[in-house]
Amino acid sequence: MTRTTWRNVPTTPLLFVALAAMWGTSFVAIEVGLEFFPTLSFAALRYELAGLVMLAYACYSTDRWRPKTRDELLATAIGAVFIIAAYHGLLYLGQEHVPGAVASIIISLSPILTAVFASVILARGSLGKTGTVGLLAGFAGAVLVADPVSAFSGSSGSAQGLGIVLIFLAAVSFALGAVLTRPLRSDLPVQSMQAWSMLGGGVLLHGWALVRGESLSTIEFAPVGIASFLYLTLVSGAVAFLLYFELLDRLGPTELNLIGYVEPVVAALMSWVLLGHVIDTTALVGFGAIFFGFAAMKKETLVSVAVAVRRRVAA
Repeated sequence: MTRTTWRNVPTTPLLFVALAAMWGTSFVAIEVGLEFFPTLSFAALRYELAGLVMLAYACYSTDRWRPKTRDELLATAIGAVFIIAAYHGLLYLGQEHVPGAVASIIISLSPILTAVFASVILARGSLGKTGTVGLLAGFAGAVLVADPVSAFSGSSGSAQGLGIVLIFLAAVSFALGAVLTRPLRSDLPVQSMQAWSMLGGGVLLHGWALVRGESLSTIEFAPVGIASFLYLTLVSGAVAFLLYFELLDRLGPTELNLIGYVEPVVAALMSWVLLGHVIDTTALVGFGAIFFGFAAMKKETLVSVAVAVRRRVAA
């Protein structure tokens, strides 16, 4: 049985805000760290170290630390390929050209893409009129954030456009990976599965980095870069995932998925405070459209979440 690590933490909202802060600031930390690390090697080292930390925690806190069945091995492999390697590799490459705050808004498309893939791959019914409106609103919001007219004009604009496409593909990869693991049956504790996915994804990222011609000798061991790496590995990585597991038990996946719409707010605030970046009005409107799209697609689910939260508060 898994030990309850966070039993003495008093309130679920506190954990929710803490997790949003850790994951929201990760976009800014990536932007900072890319100045000192080769891109894919940065992501690879982060997840190899985080995977080792998570594996140690899994050995301590669970009764089973490694996958055994076919479904467990397949779920771990899907996580390594789609959710760790492809998602973070594309995100880090995209953030070479796009600010972290804007990247976080594009990534907030993931819940919408997840609903679409679930409908198509898992045959969870058609989207319907409301779902279709939500899908169109979400993509319209992404277009507003991307601002294609300026993003693809000129040499610097072309680089920004490439970054936006890469980050969108990262969101696609994350959503696809989340859907592909749903039909698989597994009793493997989430800590153990996450640890092996991190380690496997880190190794894949290192292979990708070698193919790309990256060298660890180009790492600049500046205090800011090291701080960024350690923050991403230990705080936004290991500690944040432990918070995620606890909140998953307390809230369930539907309520917890809403954290994806708090992260861009945190990322925007931290980008402004630390880097002086300001998100323009068009991008904010785009984010609003993405959130509306998700709300339209998940209207019934959100109503049930609101009722559950109201009952919990009343109790």
